[in-house]
Amino acid sequence: MFSASILLQILACALYNNWWPMLSALMYVLVPMPCLFFGGGSTQFLLSRESDGWVNAAKFLTGASTVGSIAIPIILRHAHLIETSAMWIEFFSFLIFVCTVLCFHRASLEDEW
Repeated sequence: MFSASILLQILACALYNNWWPMLSALMYVLVPMPCLFFGGGSTQFLLSRESDGWVNAAKFLTGASTVGSIAIPIILRHAHLIETSAMWIEFFSFLIFVCTVLCFHRASLEDEW
């Protein structure tokens, strides 16, 4: 699923000969980083109600990079740097990426039980 997401990312760029949409691929790299650095590779902290400063920072960084993944194609389209269809391809790529992350989260929860 992750490969399909990256393939759509590349297609959004290659079909229109415009590589600006690859900026949102940077956010795909940033989304799992808080889990790796602050959560020890686990996604459990995202659902916890802990009020530790590092946990809150990790939740904020995860949310900010997720919103950035959606906002970058919209901003690029508004600035007329990419085509509308490239923006929609980016959104489908993001949807597949989110499904991949949710499947990973579910699998990591099942491994703990």
